Formats: sequence, C-alpha cells, structure tokens
Amino acid sequence: MYLTFGSAGRLFFSRVIGVSLAVMLGMSLVNAPVVKAEPSDEMRELIKKQKLKSKGLLGSNASSGHDAAPIPSGKAITETQIFSTEVVEPMLAASGTAEMQAAERKYAAIASSGGWPVVPKGALKKGSEGKGVVVLNQRLFIEGYVRREAAEGEFAGIFTSATQDGLMRFQRNNGLRATGQIDGPTLQALNVPAAQRLSTIRANVPRIAEYSKDLGQRYVVVNVPAQQIETVNGNRVFSRHNAIVGRPSRPTPVVMTALSDINFNPYWNAPPSIVERDILPKLSSGILEKMNMKVFDGVGGPEVNARRIDWRRAVVDNYHFRQEPGGDNAMATAKINFSSPFGIYLHDTPEQHLFDSSGRFYSSGCVRVQKVAVLLNWILNGQDGIDPSQIEYLAQSLERKDVKLVAPPQLRVTYLTAWPTSDGTVAFRGDVYGLDGTGFVFGQPLPVGEKTASGERFVLKPVPRQLAQIDEAEADGFSWFGKRISRKADDAADVRASRTLEKKTRTTSIFSRNGDDAKDARKKIVKKELASTSKKKTTVADTKKPAAKSTTNVASATAKKAVKPATPATKKSNDLCKPDKDGKLPKDCKVEAAAKPKAKPAETASATN
Repeated sequence: MYLTFGSAGRLFFSRVIGVSLAVMLGMSLVNAPVVKAEPSDEMRELIKKQKLKSKGLLGSNASSGHDAAPIPSGKAITETQIFSTEVVEPMLAASGTAEMQAAERKYAAIASSGGWPVVPKGALKKGSEGKGVVVLNQRLFIEGYVRREAAEGEFAGIFTSATQDGLMRFQRNNGLRATGQIDGPTLQALNVPAAQRLSTIRANVPRIAEYSKDLGQRYVVVNVPAQQIETVNGNRVFSRHNAIVGRPSRPTPVVMTALSDINFNPYWNAPPSIVERDILPKLSSGILEKMNMKVFDGVGGPEVNARRIDWRRAVVDNYHFRQEPGGDNAMATAKINFSSPFGIYLHDTPEQHLFDSSGRFYSSGCVRVQKVAVLLNWILNGQDGIDPSQIEYLAQSLERKDVKLVAPPQLRVTYLTAWPTSDGTVAFRGDVYGLDGTGFVFGQPLPVGEKTASGERFVLKPVPRQLAQIDEAEADGFSWFGKRISRKADDAADVRASRTLEKKTRTTSIFSRNGDDAKDARKKIVKKELASTSKKKTTVADTKKPAAKSTTNVASATAKKAVKPATPATKKSNDLCKPDKDGKLPKDCKVEAAAKPKAKPAETASATN
C-alpha cells in the first residue's frame, strides 16, 4: 500500500523532518564537551605587555624613529686572543673622549661637503681596474683609509696593495671578515651615508665620556654591540675575548663598577619560573638526577625529597632548587661578581659552541666569557698564589672556592656602537638594541620595540615585576631546557602561576638581587604566612631552619647545610611513600607541608643568563 501526498503534504512532511533533525543536533551539542581555544604565544606576550602598561611600567611599542640593527649571522669573525707582544689599543681609554670629539668634527665636515660616493656592485679585488675601483679608492680616501695618491693620478683606477690594506682595515673596523675584497656585507657598510655615521658618533661621544671616568690602570671592558671583552693594563690590551650577551628581548644593561669576587665551581639556583615550566613536569623522568640538582626546604634549609612533595599544592617559591657544580652546571667553572642593581654577572658556560657564531646575542642579560680561565688569571693577578695551574685544578676537581678580590680591577659593561681607533679612523658596530638617538648612556635598555610610559627606551632603575611572571626564557640556550615542554604543560604552569599570584601580593625586580622593594614585600609575605599557620604545630624541620644568609655567603652556607640533611618530620618509611604507577601517593602517606618563604639566593633573579 502506497501513500500519496499532495504538494501541501510534502511541504508539511519536510518541515517535520527538518525540526526533528535540529532538535537532535541541539541535544547532541548540549552533551558535547566544551573545547577552549588555546591562546597563542603572541597573545600571551600581548596580554603580559598590556598588564605592564596598565600599571604604568610599559609604554607603547611605537617606533622610536631609529630601527635596531639586524643581528649578524654566520660563523664568528672575531676570536679570543692574548696580545703578549703586539701593542693593541683598547676600545675604551681615558683619551677616548677627545678622540671622539675630533672624529665628530671630521665626519661633520665630510657630511657637509656631500659625503662620499656610492660604491657600485662588483667583485673587486687586488688587480682589478676600472671606474668601480676609482670610486672605491675615493671612498676609502675620504674616510682616511688610503692616502691621497691612491685616489688621484695613475693609481686612481687600480686596486693596488694600498687599496687592499685600506679595505682590510675598514672591514676590521666594521666587524667584518678582513678579506681585502668587496663582498655583500662590505659593500653595504661602505655605502652607509656619512650623515648616518655622524649620528652614530654623536650618540657615542657622551657614552665614552662617562664610561672612561675613573678607569684606573687595570680594567675590564665589555662592549655589548661588539660582543667582545677586553682586559686592559696601562692602556694596552692584554686579552680580547668573544662574549655572549643579552638578546634584544632581554638586553644587557650598562654597568660601571669594580669587580668584587670570584666563585669557582658555583652553584646554579633555578628560579621558580623555570622550576614550574621545565623541571617539575619532568620530575618523574629523573631530571633532578640528570642535572645533578638538589632541592632544599628554602635557602639554608634541609634537603628534601622532591618526589614526596605534592607539587599540586606546594608553593614552588618556598623551595630552593640548586644545581651542584659540574660540567653541565649553567655557570660551568666560574662566576665573576660585581655590584649592580640589575643583578648581572660574568660567567663561564658549558655551551662553548655558541661562541662560534658571529651573532652571539643569546643570554638573558648576563655575559658569558670564552676562555674564562685567561680572564680569571688576569683578574686575580697572582692573588693568594692562584696561578693558571691552580685555576685548571679547580676546574677539573669541581672544588668549591670563593675568592674576594684584594685589588679588584674596574669593570665597564658598555654600549658602544662607535669608538676611535689608533690610526685616526672610527670603528662601528650595529645598534642591535636600537638605542642610538635615544640619549642612552647607562641603565637598563628595554626590549627592542618597547618604551616606558614616558616614551623612554631605557630605565635607570630595575623595573619591578611579579615573581610569577618572570619569563622562563631565561634558561634558553642552556642544553637542559633547549626544547620546550608541551603546550599542555605550559598551560598547567600558567594556571599554577596565576593561583600563586592570587594568593600572594609581593613584587620584586627581575634584575635586582637585594632591592628594597623585594625586602619589604618579603616581610609582608612572611607575616601573612606566620599569621595563617600560627595555630599549626611546629615541625622539627621548621625549628632547625637557620636565618637566611647574606648574598655573598649564601652559596657556602647552603653547602654546609646540605652535608647533613635534617630528619624529616614524618616517620613514614620511604617505601610506603613512593607514588604508584599513576603518580598518586598512598592514603596513609603524609605530604610535607609547604615551608614558609625564605630569601632567594642571588642567582635566582638572573637565572641562566
């Protein structure tokens, strides 16, 4: 039997079917799980910057009118050297101010006269002839790299030995490979307008005038744009080292002070941000053992078993994660300290291969030194009988040793994009932080593209930031954290950080080790924790915790406390408290209570720079 429908019946039937399908689809969506879109890295960074702007700590990202120079790429051009017989003048000297002022007058005259000609493209080298060589010789003569006879007369159109020598000096002064031939980078440097070179010189005149004050006979110069370190004695360079400096997002600050002490085989203290994002998610895979890291109940407290702590409830800031001395330690064999409000230092590194790059802007602000043993020997200058053999012994034995300098040399961590040379010419380097033309002389540069609320590209005092917002990228370049953990683990760490931030109100500086703001905030948190735990029973571990030591003695103090760990408060056997396959603890296993906050060690704020 067949049913027949008219047009009206067919229309009614189709509507019924459509409504039924819509109802069924709606019911299925009600029971479907809600999928939340994960914010991108760019969105996270934007949110972070918006929070800083709302607090008046960060201005706009508008252009400052001067773009930062690109970071060099390829293999390293410079190398670490000792100048035992050769006389080499330093980048920074007491006579530098007068020499730069003379250079300013010279380049002003060149710019007012129309500058220099544009060198055409071409593979010019010794023996080449033609119009391109004529222009090249004129260009080199105007800036002072060849004599007049090389640019006029019968040799004007010939690429002679004088042309080659002058071109090689030009290449060295501009941080280029000294080939004596025209290549792409050399041609680009030759054709930078004279007016632009004049602006660079003018930006560096006040810098050299400030940096050269009270240098003394023996001093160390770190030039960030050049990525090099010089040791200077009696206006002569003893050694020149390749250096790794702060990346544009974490610039190295300018520091003018004296060196203070040296830590041989130092500890590295992991900051809470790195602990949350990079260590805790890998706890079950044995990362603590692989990194030779110990965990303490606060600085100076007893060593604890990290596997027995419920990290879902514990406050990471209350624990001290310390990497022991050794080849994989982030500080490697030595750390050189000095007074600085920005909490940076000079140190060795296990990642020696990074010195093979020409663009060594990898750190989070601190300065890593190639062939640090040479620098250490020069700084100590025979103090306490420490010679190269003793330095080598310490590096091999992993013995901890702290040396307070008796006659400390001066240190200048500088930002020089131009400085005078011995032959009357000027050396130039790229403005990687985009600071030329901003009035920057000293202080902390902001990340490239950022400004303060008042429009400045730098600050004179450390910028306060929330502890939980410290960027985990401070450990980038360190082999253990070269690969990021999963996005899911990142989100979990963000949740823990936000919860911790809601419970605590303290702030400190990302750069300062002993800032007043950090001390005041620390006192408030301690009072708050004491008030909330006053009714709880005091544990044995709590009664044995000593007060936090001073910054200079914290490493040695914690080392002594780590020798004999305190007896845990609970008497449950370790066998009963091991997690099962799902990572859960037995019901009758007591979890160690979160400890009261203690002062963080000096290295915590700077991390693996």
